[in-house]
Amino acid sequence: MLSLIQKNLFKTIFLISLIALISAYFIEHVLGHQPCNLCLLERIPYFFSIIIIILNLKFNHFEKFFIFLLIIVFLGATLLSLYHFGIEQGLIQESLVCDLQNASETLSKEEILKQLQQKSVSCKDVTFKIFGLSLTTFNIIISCLITIILIKMYFEYDKNR
Repeated sequence: MLSLIQKNLFKTIFLISLIALISAYFIEHVLGHQPCNLCLLERIPYFFSIIIIILNLKFNHFEKFFIFLLIIVFLGATLLSLYHFGIEQGLIQESLVCDLQNASETLSKEEILKQLQQKSVSCKDVTFKIFGLSLTTFNIIISCLITIILIKMYFEYDKNR
């Protein structure tokens, strides 16, 4: 059974990444929930994983290396999501990452007025929940599970080939 899981590992991660990105854009653009800066950053690992998996299709003789890259990507995703969760729960104070717009260079009067008119979402505000859990919580669960599965696959890779 392990070889079956290993055989479909990239397909499963590709699907999860695609569903996560489609869901995030659907929630933002169709349902109208504005993401914070950390929410936007949490999408990046899913883009990377899709690119890595596509590269694996072309260069499948480097599969073990691609598994290692995916471990790094999803470990980073887990850490970023844990950081965001800490901010949501009030365990960690918001940093400049949460306020990237205002950390830029000197702004003109027009740019300041434009920013004041825009709705800015704080990283500690949860604007969308599913079953009472924030999307960050789901991201922690998904990223952590994928990381654990990938680590197991990486160390058992040669044995299952």
